[in-house]
Amino acid sequence: MTTSPAPDHTPSHQTGAISEEGYHKDLGRRHVQMIAIGGAIGTGLFLGAGSRLQMAGPSLAIIYAVCGVFSFLILRALGELVMYRPTSGSFVTYAREFLGERAAYMAGWLSFLNWAMTGIVDITAVALYMHYWAVFLPVPQWVFALVALTIVGTMNMIGVRYFGEMEFWFSLIKVIALTLFLIAGALILGTRMPVAGHTTGFHLITENGGIFPHGLFSALMLLQGVVFAYSGIELLGTAAGECEDAREILPRAVNSVIWRIGLFYVGSVVLLVCLLPWTEYHAGTSPFVTFFQALGIPGIGTIMNIVVLTAALSSLNSGLYSTGRVLRALSLGGSGPRALSKLNKSSVPYVGILTTLGVYLVGVMLNYLIPSRVFEIVLNFSALGIISTWGFILLCQLRLRAAINRGDIMPTGFNMPGAPYTTWATLGFLGFVLVMMAFDYPDGTITIGAIPLIGAVLIGGWCLLDRSRRHG
Repeated sequence: MTTSPAPDHTPSHQTGAISEEGYHKDLGRRHVQMIAIGGAIGTGLFLGAGSRLQMAGPSLAIIYAVCGVFSFLILRALGELVMYRPTSGSFVTYAREFLGERAAYMAGWLSFLNWAMTGIVDITAVALYMHYWAVFLPVPQWVFALVALTIVGTMNMIGVRYFGEMEFWFSLIKVIALTLFLIAGALILGTRMPVAGHTTGFHLITENGGIFPHGLFSALMLLQGVVFAYSGIELLGTAAGECEDAREILPRAVNSVIWRIGLFYVGSVVLLVCLLPWTEYHAGTSPFVTFFQALGIPGIGTIMNIVVLTAALSSLNSGLYSTGRVLRALSLGGSGPRALSKLNKSSVPYVGILTTLGVYLVGVMLNYLIPSRVFEIVLNFSALGIISTWGFILLCQLRLRAAINRGDIMPTGFNMPGAPYTTWATLGFLGFVLVMMAFDYPDGTITIGAIPLIGAVLIGGWCLLDRSRRHG
């Protein structure tokens, strides 16, 4: 084990510098900052908040806040690992170093499960958003899913600088839209201007069943969905390996996530339930679109729907970026087929990206077979992958901190606050989310029940790889 953070092999100030993993270090400060924002603001807020408001009412703001605090702690744990050693392999590489190759194998393939399911959610979201316009209602949902897959798949096969640029503009659109909503909503609330015949104000909470209209248990049942909403924050760790100066840029990007969660998630939900009764929001329609439609301003709903389309495409784009790097990290360590380690001329792990695209085609098929249930089914499996990924990050941080305390590794200068107590508390929270998933019948119960099957598939895959290594 090394005694200090591993230095980059190439000076970071060189344009097009190559990392020790063979990637171009072409992501700059503004790219990383916007990737941090984009990872914290995605389909889970723009589309998922509609169904969650319908199920939990105003208590959704509390669930977002609680999950947001733990998500920030997870990001700080990852930040400490990245400051030790920036790598595009991210938690797979850290699991390999601190927990062993079997743990790296488990972490990588469960992360792949997460992003594979998330991608299916995203292409489903794109199809649902397209059906907002009446002219597209006759077009089957699976057609839009396939078109989205084709567009984003093509974009991901070019160099990382272009990926960074696309994510920068995608995230900027999301931030501008949410900022405008917050400003407009605050002004309407402050002036008590009525919306769709409803008087705005905090009284809308108490007049419609209170903070927990369906009880505390119903609110807790949403935990796995809210965890999904925050999926993507760990993308910062992957991007660090292709960043010009990760150790300088990353701390500020990580620390900015907590106030963005507080403002964009908690603040948005509080405003939404104070501007319209929470009963006005429904599954399948973005609550932001519902609000702007209620204002009666021509074209506002269409503009907002374009914004949420951008959010879904951004998340899909990020998922392909992440899985390509994760699958390559697995391959380089012997925990995946050798072909997954291949790079094209632009230093893009194209085989890994194509593999993920193949899984997303299953999502297109699901949109053809069961279009009405795709979103919730795959969301639960995605949450399972997210929880495992975050769990491995926390376990690696525990091992890193133990090594630092022994004097085997130099302090990173970006310690996780309150560790190891906050690390164990966050692991306990993730375990509680799994328990609540089991009570979410039928989708959540089926997901938890599938854990032994997923475990058997992973064990079988490890045995096949081990046999291949012995005979290779």
